[in-house]
Amino acid sequence: MANVKPFRGIRPPREYVEKVASKPYDVLSSDEARAEAGDNEMSLYHIIKPEIDFPAGTGEHEPQVYDRAVENFKKFRERGWLVQDKDEKYYIYAQTMDGRTQFGFVVAASVDDYLSGRIKKHELTRREKEADRMHHIEINNANIEPVFLAFPDNEVLESIIKKTALTEPEYDFVADDGIGHTLWCVSDQDTIDAITREFAAIPYLYIADGHHRTAAAAHVGEEKAKADPNHCGNEEYNYLLAVCFPQSHLKVMDYNRVVKDLNGLTDDEFLSRLGENFIVEKKGEQTYRPAALHNFALYLSGEWYSLTAKEGTYDDNDPIGVLDVTISSNLILRDILGITDLRTDNRIDFVGGIRGLGELKRRVDSGEMRVALALYPVTMQQIIDIADTGNIMPPKATWFEPKLRSGLIIHSLD
Repeated sequence: MANVKPFRGIRPPREYVEKVASKPYDVLSSDEARAEAGDNEMSLYHIIKPEIDFPAGTGEHEPQVYDRAVENFKKFRERGWLVQDKDEKYYIYAQTMDGRTQFGFVVAASVDDYLSGRIKKHELTRREKEADRMHHIEINNANIEPVFLAFPDNEVLESIIKKTALTEPEYDFVADDGIGHTLWCVSDQDTIDAITREFAAIPYLYIADGHHRTAAAAHVGEEKAKADPNHCGNEEYNYLLAVCFPQSHLKVMDYNRVVKDLNGLTDDEFLSRLGENFIVEKKGEQTYRPAALHNFALYLSGEWYSLTAKEGTYDDNDPIGVLDVTISSNLILRDILGITDLRTDNRIDFVGGIRGLGELKRRVDSGEMRVALALYPVTMQQIIDIADTGNIMPPKATWFEPKLRSGLIIHSLD
């Protein structure tokens, strides 16, 4: 069962929300955050990327930077830019991009569910990134940014979404990047009880995005429980801030690769090697997009190619073997280009699908990169299958868009 509960959200008054709300801390650099914040002293970047308050080049992990996050969080509350709701609520959050809207429930999700595996993961985490977010949560005593979870479709929860969407929202705005954000407060006790009850009937929740934030929040809760002699299990620190979306609402985008060289091969030699495991078709100068699972797009020397994996090069009955990221990592990046560690090899870079295939072409045409590879996106069901079988997704396999907007709701651990 998924143990979720309503909570007293800390959030901006309606008139401030567009100034406070920001992109997540990990999707832009310090310089980009500094530029986006500009002279807006209400920007959440002053809390989640407080290095922007210091001279350019200041390390984001410096003690004074963490201290500034605490000072700024306190200032935001003192000045009324962030205010805590008087009563516990759920919230429903909708994001609209390219004419498509997805709805999620903003909940306090159980730390124990993560520690026991009822909140399932599909990626490995890096200790240093976990440590950074743990410290940020600890010193602010709050989950400043939410994690992004998914759950199997549920008719009752879907009906609550549809009913709520007909009512007046608390927030409704379009951010500078063109993505719409709408939020409703759920205060009706019968509806609150129904949400809690329906989630309790869901066996598992799945991390879609934000593995480091989820792990960090859970470990902070675990540490607080151990340190509290009066721990009873109902304290706020036993919960983390999450937005939970029905599986069918989510769209996973492609996550593509660009490589600096051909590992000593000429174009013809490289294409010949590809032909051992793929049907290679030249498509010319017009952009080619992968058409289906096991079909790839390759951009090399001003030409696009279709690569279709040959029978026997993949295993559709294996949740990892079926993935195009596995096929390309093994048969192209490892066997031909000599790239064995996608996390550390500086010959390769990754481009989220939101940037489009034109970004792949640009980086190759500029001479920065030698070849680009576009993948057909994984599905939410594939992610769930991997999590359910206890497997781990290969690195850089999923790209979710739109990203959750930070600053709409904060969860206090008090």
